[in-house]
Amino acid sequence: MRAITLHPGRAGSLRLDDIAEAPAEGLLKVQALAVGVCGTDRELIDGDYGEAPPGRARLVLGHESLGRVLEAPPGSGFAEGDRVVGIVRHPDPVPCASCALGEWDMCRNGLYTERGIKQADGFCAERWTTPAGFAVKVGPALGLAAVLLEPASILAKAWDHIESIAARAAGRPRRALVTGAGPVGLLAALMGVQRGLEVHVFDRNHEGPKPRLVAALGAAHHTAFPRIEFDVAVECTGAPQVIAQAVAASAPGGIVCLTGLGGSKRDAAFDIAALNQAMVLENRVVFGSVNANLRHYQAAAEALAAAERAWLEGLLTRKVPLERWREAYEKRPGDVKTVLVFEDAWR
Repeated sequence: MRAITLHPGRAGSLRLDDIAEAPAEGLLKVQALAVGVCGTDRELIDGDYGEAPPGRARLVLGHESLGRVLEAPPGSGFAEGDRVVGIVRHPDPVPCASCALGEWDMCRNGLYTERGIKQADGFCAERWTTPAGFAVKVGPALGLAAVLLEPASILAKAWDHIESIAARAAGRPRRALVTGAGPVGLLAALMGVQRGLEVHVFDRNHEGPKPRLVAALGAAHHTAFPRIEFDVAVECTGAPQVIAQAVAASAPGGIVCLTGLGGSKRDAAFDIAALNQAMVLENRVVFGSVNANLRHYQAAAEALAAAERAWLEGLLTRKVPLERWREAYEKRPGDVKTVLVFEDAWR
């Protein structure tokens, strides 16, 4: 079967391969419908990081999945024809205390695997398998937009943790800032609006789909950093200057969640003493969040189901058939989310 593979750590190694199917006994066997493309994929393609499965040189790419069940083990809770998304991170084999409790997103020893990223093949193949406990059923009403479930799960976790931290005080957050209007930022804004918050999105795009998508949520779009205080900030750019601005703009008792990665090659300096004073004297919290566990995928599925399908589909700005796979990994002006599609019905 056809699959997109690369040699981790070797730039320029991406190719369309013919690979053998993995054994499916005791697992869900899934027909791929679509795979989302994100910055992580491009960093893997550039050779920045990634690990192939043990004993192998090449890794099947793709961690944002959507598929249709071909075969399901008895008692698995799935049936032929179900539409599913595969969970990316799997617990380490030991496992650590967090992984043992199903919180593999909080793995303490780093021995987890990640589909399409670290020591486990991804979903960018015509067929893939997964244990039933690492798949999430999605409703057919979402259509192709269900491919957004994996990035949405990251924001579902971020908001879950934000709300846990906010519960330390009596005052409920009212105003939220989201920095960056890529797929992660837009999904963060969606979930903020769904929570009844006044949402502001800072992004440098003056035109194109991003300002329109923000406006369609009823959120405010800013191309200059807004000069108002925020109870919550979800930082999605990874840019050091923007992170500093988000922290400075947080209100006393404010919460800043960092979800973006700006790359290790960037140099950044900030005043630690000033940050310490701001956090201690005004009860601010800054924390990082990455990946998600099963309950966050389920929460994300609920958030997508509650959103307008037309708005979700507006995020899918390019749909590329497998036959033109190279185009899917190009970054083009106006892109929000590019999707590699495996069936004619989605094009």
